[in-house]
Amino acid sequence: MTPAHTAAVLFDLDGTLVDTEPLYFEATRLLLARHGVAGFTWEEHAAFIGVGTRETLEVLAARFGLAAPVGALLAEENALYLDLLRTSTEVFPEMRAFVKSLGAAGVPMAVASGSSRAAIDAALAHSGLAGLFAASASAEEVAAGKPEPDVFLEAARRLGAEPRGCVVVEDSAPGVAAAHAAGMRCVAVPSVPAAPGAPQAAEFEAAELLFPGGQAEFTAAAAYAWLMG
Repeated sequence: MTPAHTAAVLFDLDGTLVDTEPLYFEATRLLLARHGVAGFTWEEHAAFIGVGTRETLEVLAARFGLAAPVGALLAEENALYLDLLRTSTEVFPEMRAFVKSLGAAGVPMAVASGSSRAAIDAALAHSGLAGLFAASASAEEVAAGKPEPDVFLEAARRLGAEPRGCVVVEDSAPGVAAAHAAGMRCVAVPSVPAAPGAPQAAEFEAAELLFPGGQAEFTAAAAYAWLMG
């Protein structure tokens, strides 16, 4: 039975449930190369983890002086990403176990992502996770992406859950900020953990439950015990 203080759990998708950040990096690298920009690096990509695809492309288009409209770039990147997704969609094993445990306990769940609707649906279908979530929301379906709270509020609305009773699972600082802006608690599993001895981002430190080592440290049992305790 779902605890009274937990109405639902909302999962970010990329870098949280599925290991797709390398695919987004490759799609962006290929897109920029097509438009004459070579040498895009993982470090440059990492600065946009947790930021919506459209917002990312708006910044990159301005930075590199791309002539194509952002809408056209977005469609092109989505096509590249979907091609990559069809051949390589890996679910983080402990996250799969966590989702299954929550489902068995009757906890309502949704996906709230900065990816496009097509990308969300494809990732869930190729990963075998589609049937485990009652709803999903894309940043392209709301006014603003993370770190604004819109996509989490929309996911909660689609579940019929009160925001204050929702728990968000996130891998990025903008995502944690968005969860708190929505009035929700957050489990943070950083996709880019801080270097040894370096401080965590302030957003991660503010999370109600933090796994500093990211996916290497996250366990379904620990997260489930905290959530259901």
